[in-house]
Amino acid sequence: MSVDAPEAGPAPGRFASVFRVYEVRRDGDELLYYGDPRTDYQSLMREVWPVFTENGYDVQLDQRTGEYVLVAEPKETESGFPTTNVLLLALTVLSTLYAGTGWYYVQDVLSLDILRAVPFTLGVLGVLGTHELGHYVLSKRHDVDASLPYFIPVPTLFGTMGAVIRMKGQIPDRDALFDIGVAGPLAGLAATFVVGTVGLLLPPVRVPDYILNAPADQLVEIQFQYPLLLKGMAWVLGRPLEYPNDPTHVVNPLVIAAWIGMFITVLNLIPVGQLDGGHILRAMLGPLHERIAPVVPVALFALAGGLYVFGNAGQAVFLWVLWGGIATYMALRGSAVPLSEEPLDRKRIAVGALTFVLGALCFVPTPIVIG
Repeated sequence: MSVDAPEAGPAPGRFASVFRVYEVRRDGDELLYYGDPRTDYQSLMREVWPVFTENGYDVQLDQRTGEYVLVAEPKETESGFPTTNVLLLALTVLSTLYAGTGWYYVQDVLSLDILRAVPFTLGVLGVLGTHELGHYVLSKRHDVDASLPYFIPVPTLFGTMGAVIRMKGQIPDRDALFDIGVAGPLAGLAATFVVGTVGLLLPPVRVPDYILNAPADQLVEIQFQYPLLLKGMAWVLGRPLEYPNDPTHVVNPLVIAAWIGMFITVLNLIPVGQLDGGHILRAMLGPLHERIAPVVPVALFALAGGLYVFGNAGQAVFLWVLWGGIATYMALRGSAVPLSEEPLDRKRIAVGALTFVLGALCFVPTPIVIG
């Protein structure tokens, strides 16, 4: 039985050895190839993906009304002005400026004094943007569709919940999965080093008199636990992270921006699911990663339990319970599966191991205490 090729789409005969097509339909921009797989999912996608890619389509295997169907959608092209990306960036600039006013002790946030927080905004957005652009550049290099970064504005202590890029389509091999996954943390850490170094070399911020003279019960104390990596940077530069003998000064807010970069690196390197750490470990270990993934949420819940029983860290307990829940969801969804399972070379294995070591140096069990 022959099936006519759809307009602009590949002819079914080009992948008949792995998928027997008995009907082709068009639904809007989608091309739907109904048929029967003749091999396992990974072998099937390895054959059909390049065929559809050269015709300008992304393809996924799906089931609809009990039938197998290859769903082909046109590849997204970056045409036109990225309105959503720019709008979110603008809102994140405003939210980080607002957050920065607290670190610079700006009282009138509706005045031009808010511009004193510009360095903090540049530091935070520089770290986050560099992290996501690392993913973006390596995605393009491996011909994987990726959007520009979407920044997430939130009026919190830090002004943002980070940034993400949206990837669509298949990951061709473990090399691509590794390169895309590792590029973000390493690029973000490079930017963090720059921001942290500048912050440590800049003068500290003077605490205003109205804070120093305020009753203790009217103040909210924020204590940062600094990771080993940031402590090491301060030691090398010969600069303090705290001023215990001088309550009139606090560390420059750019150091807080570097702390944020390290904290986000830790969260991204949790080795499960679609997180950067999950991509890196999946590329390094292959399918063996699926045996390790369920251990990750257990470890996070155990950390939260240990802090609850032996520590005085309520916010940290909530943080790790939250991420234990997120890790559980991601472990159930599974990690990205590349089309080719060719193992990584030794160079990439070494880079992956180094990345996890750097992540460990950014980790502290109790990142922040608010009291």
